[in-house]
Amino acid sequence: MNTIEQNITSMAQAARRASRAIGCCSAPQKNAALERMADGILQRAEVIQEANRKDLDAARASGLSAAMIDRLAIKDATLAAMAQGLREVAQLPDPVGSLGPASIRPNGLQVARMRIPLGVIGIIYESRPNVTVDAAGLCLKAGNAAILRGGSEAFHSNCALAAVIARSLADSGLPEAVVQVIPVKDREAVNALLQQEEFIDLIIPRGGEELIRFVVAHSRIPVLKHYKGVCHVYVDEGADLSMAEEVCFNAKVQRPGVCNAMETLLVHRSEAERFLPAMARRFSAAGVQLRGCEQTRRLVPEAVPASEADWPAEYLDLILAVRVVGGLDEAIAHIGAYGSNHTEAIVTRDYDRARRFVREVDASVVLVNASTRFNDGGQLGLGAEIGISTSKLHAFGPMGLEELTTSKFVVYGSGQVRE
Repeated sequence: MNTIEQNITSMAQAARRASRAIGCCSAPQKNAALERMADGILQRAEVIQEANRKDLDAARASGLSAAMIDRLAIKDATLAAMAQGLREVAQLPDPVGSLGPASIRPNGLQVARMRIPLGVIGIIYESRPNVTVDAAGLCLKAGNAAILRGGSEAFHSNCALAAVIARSLADSGLPEAVVQVIPVKDREAVNALLQQEEFIDLIIPRGGEELIRFVVAHSRIPVLKHYKGVCHVYVDEGADLSMAEEVCFNAKVQRPGVCNAMETLLVHRSEAERFLPAMARRFSAAGVQLRGCEQTRRLVPEAVPASEADWPAEYLDLILAVRVVGGLDEAIAHIGAYGSNHTEAIVTRDYDRARRFVREVDASVVLVNASTRFNDGGQLGLGAEIGISTSKLHAFGPMGLEELTTSKFVVYGSGQVRE
């Protein structure tokens, strides 16, 4: 066994021991640690941002894309959001130890389910240093130990954040191994982590499709994931077009490099002539390149002809595929053929069509008259999130505290024996 493998195994063993301690901690103990983390991030802001500048300088020198640099940057607002996210998690109800409804069997046994931590969670992610803080906070509150492996492009930022987290845990009387950040850039560390099935219960990858497929292909541990976010907005017949314009613009332009950004716009043919030219002008002014079907290009001649490869594409950029459809059936069929079970939205005034869309579209979050950008744990009331799952087992959609626990059966008897 080489040194990296030995170090990762030692970290995994320590995490397993720490998981037993954190799994028994009271909510006040965990909340105090979260508050200390939040305070520490703000108090150490200058140190964290200096480390982040090293990562940003290296990212620019290596030609990293603007979208990736945006994810990497730690601004004052980023630090404030990290701290606020931790405080919000501290205020959330602790799921650990909660009992569901009890039933009484004919023999008098009382049966219920109790929420319990998953144990040890390995998280592999790219770019975003805020994931380090979100993951640490959520895993801790849910009673889990976490081993975090951020991307090499955020190495200095993550190490600075890890130091704050470790100090906060120690000051709270908790094992520092409750949250560990792998302190090496070598990709062999990822391979070693994925083999620790004896000590790690779940792997969550966050990043591009290539990373996630690599993790799935090489992990001996169950993986919770989504490969990509091919998100649609469908503008229905009779929709409020002013509302539709605002929803579509926000879904595409507010932050194009994230998984819940709109990648394909579907427009009912009866609204296309009134909606698309004005929408196209607004997109063009924001730098969005349109790739349209034949009907779209008749109304928006400057649009690039769309090819078959555009419909399942996740651009993560200011590029948008546009298709005119004949109605709700065709929109749902298009989403079924090309969607990624991530986020889908409809803009409509029709209650029955809204209900059909919600019921028939297979996605982790389905929205009516709202931007796809709301598929986010914080926006949906989970506090911070640890990722978005499209794998359905055991979670579907943004993963907050409850999704970081499982349940065990608890049975109370009065001497019953099985016959």
